[in-house]
This record gives sequence, structure tokens and C-alpha cells, in this order.
Amino acid sequence: MHNAALAHVGLTDWRYQLLPIPPALIEETLRALPAAGFAGVNVTIPHKRAALAVAGEPTDRARSIGAANTLVYADDGTIAADNTDAPALLEALATLPGAAARPAGALVLGAGGSARAALWALRDAGGAELSIWNRTPARAETLAAEFDARPVGAAEAARPVELLVNCTAVELEGADPFAALPITAAQLARCGALADYAYGTRETRLVAAARRAGIPAVDGLELLVVQGALAFERFTGHPAPRDVMRAAVRPEA
Repeated sequence: MHNAALAHVGLTDWRYQLLPIPPALIEETLRALPAAGFAGVNVTIPHKRAALAVAGEPTDRARSIGAANTLVYADDGTIAADNTDAPALLEALATLPGAAARPAGALVLGAGGSARAALWALRDAGGAELSIWNRTPARAETLAAEFDARPVGAAEAARPVELLVNCTAVELEGADPFAALPITAAQLARCGALADYAYGTRETRLVAAARRAGIPAVDGLELLVVQGALAFERFTGHPAPRDVMRAAVRPEA
């Protein structure tokens, strides 16, 4: 996706590459990358809080969320941090019809970096009554206190809501979301909309079930494109060619 965008804007001497980094080495690696010629880096699970910690100049948004997915390296050695997951969610929701784009209530599943971004985005947009569920209730309680949300147990999480936001990695781990999460396909069909941060080469089971039921859904690939486009603009200073990036992740479209 990024390499297609770089080629499109004429940055042919730039390259975006994958760097698998174990948590124990994340801080020293992030600090060493500028010397290796890196202009910036995206980070994902489980590094988003650690990425914020190494930044000398986090945006107010990243600081408030408590996690960063985008670091930009300045020539003077300064490391700037931002979180593009949050605005990506709001931008993607804005494409949904009617009330789905402006939910009055939302339930966030998970308590990692994406959940922090989702809670911040929905709170910043105003209006939504926020609830959060996590497999570890104590983590949900801690996050709820930070973002003026309400922690809920499995029974309450199973009730239909205007917007369901999945920030868990259960499908990435190979689990059935309808077994691992406190929601059934029938309950999902009574929700107003779904946003699923998980993505892969095919639709997630949550997104597929929502679309079969006629529920407006934002899938993880669209969130990937939008947050990536915002990061691309931070890295390069060029407007992101979103259609090019979208085509790169959806070659069949």
C-alpha cells in the first residue's frame, strides 16, 4: 500500500518495509532507525504504547490517547509521535449512511492501543455514550476511567448498540469471534453499525455477518487505508493518493 503510494507521487528512492520487532527490543530499535535512513515508522500490536514513550514530541492527540502508531524522525534527531487510528475511525464512519455515521452510543471491544484510539475519537466527536468490554475486566475498568466510559460485563455487552467497534485481535489469532466475544450473529444483526479494526486477505467473520444482515460496516482494510494515508502524509509531506492505496489492498475491487 505505501510502496504503491510512494511510486505514485514519484518518491522512487523511498521504500516501506516490514520490521518484525520483539517487545524487548522495541525502544532501542525505534531509536536506532533514523541512523539507518528511516524517515518514520508505523507501529502496531503490541507496540503502540511503547512508541509513544520514545517520542520527544507527541501530538496532543497521541498524548491524550496514550498510544501512538506513527513516529516521524526529524533531521535534528527529534522523534514526533501521532495516532492516526483515531481520525481514521471518524473519517471512515462518516461514509456510513444516516445515524450510523453519528452514533449516540457505542460499545468498544478490547483494551489495547486501537481501543484507546477508538474511545478517544468517539469521545472527541461528542455525543456518544461509551461502553467498553474486555476479556480482562480490570483492564476495561482502567480504560473506562480514563475515557469517561462505562465498563460492562459479557451480559450487557451482548445487547445491541448503535455502533459496535471491535478492537480485539481474536480473529487474527484464529479464534471464532462469536465464541470469543460476548456477541452472537443475531445480536450483531440488531446493532446499528460495525467498525472492525481486524483485517486480513478476506472479510472478517464479524464484517461478513454484519453485511449479510444489512448492517453498515467499516472493515479493517478501510481503516488501514485511512490511517495509512494520514501517516503517509506525515512521513512525506505529500497528499496521500488514497485510491491508489485502496487499490493496493483490494486488488479485486
